[in-house]
Amino acid sequence: MITAIEQGLIFALLALGVFLTYRILDLPDLTVDGSFTTGGGTAAILIYNGWDPLLATACGFVTGSLAGLVTGLLHTKLKIDGLLASILTMIALYSVNLRIMGGPSVGVNLREGQKLHHLFTDLKDANLLYSGEMVAILAAVVLVALVGINWFLSTDFGLAVQATGDNPGMAMSDGISTDYTKIVTLMLSNGLVGLSGALYVQFNGSADSTMGVGLILVGLASVIIGNAVLGTRFMVLATLGAVVGSILYRLIILWALSWEFNFGDVHIATDPGDMKLISAVLVIIALLISHLASKHGITFNPLSRWWSKTGAPEPLTSSALAPVPPAVVPDADTPDSDARAPWADEEEL
Repeated sequence: MITAIEQGLIFALLALGVFLTYRILDLPDLTVDGSFTTGGGTAAILIYNGWDPLLATACGFVTGSLAGLVTGLLHTKLKIDGLLASILTMIALYSVNLRIMGGPSVGVNLREGQKLHHLFTDLKDANLLYSGEMVAILAAVVLVALVGINWFLSTDFGLAVQATGDNPGMAMSDGISTDYTKIVTLMLSNGLVGLSGALYVQFNGSADSTMGVGLILVGLASVIIGNAVLGTRFMVLATLGAVVGSILYRLIILWALSWEFNFGDVHIATDPGDMKLISAVLVIIALLISHLASKHGITFNPLSRWWSKTGAPEPLTSSALAPVPPAVVPDADTPDSDARAPWADEEEL
């Protein structure tokens, strides 16, 4: 349970990155599968070569941001579709990551028999790697990222990013450089993903060239589950939902991997190899629930009722917005006409 929560907090940074592109920018970004390994591989190889762990982790954020920059330039400057641009970057990053790490994998615990030092070494030596202290440290890191993202989205530039995601054409007509907002947001998003990868390799003890495969599903599942639980009425709840969804996702995976099925003499049990399949099914279920909820007017938001609001009165109903019949002005040729303007009696008074 503790391990699942710790992994959920580490991947919460990835979920926040996916939230920025999927929910705010409305841009499907598959760069995540590559930038996670880029950030993790960068941190791992630097720690392996004796760099300060904190600096190596920061470099993981930077290299992840550079991956987002490539996707942004392909999309905005070369006019390649956003989804295709992210796929191209993701494919290219596989070779780049092998170059960064110098091979398919690299460890961060030992080098030629000598012990290496990383961010979690002291906790591991004190047998606190899977403890409440570790959870508190990771929660503090996620809280800083959460506050930073909410601050960013509340600035003028953050509002411009939201406008770009809502209606790019209208944003451009208001003088917003949508190319610039997309590039910066993609860099920030993949920087968070790279930071998540840098923390994960130190938590896991090694980096692998395939560790980012399918992580876009993890991010999407976290965002969708979290938004279904906390809703999206306020931006703070929407971003917090990505964090909560990441933790819930890991707990659901932990529960699902303990399933066992007996069909007569046939016994089937889930194992870690089924995790990608379970992730895909979770995303499908979450999307289906979200679609059905919106179709039937159901809002899953703790700040409002948990049932259909189709029959609830609104502040301005259709009757209140009904057109007012035009005033009848008497014809100048027929002064004795019974048709009188509504303000006639007031003028006589």
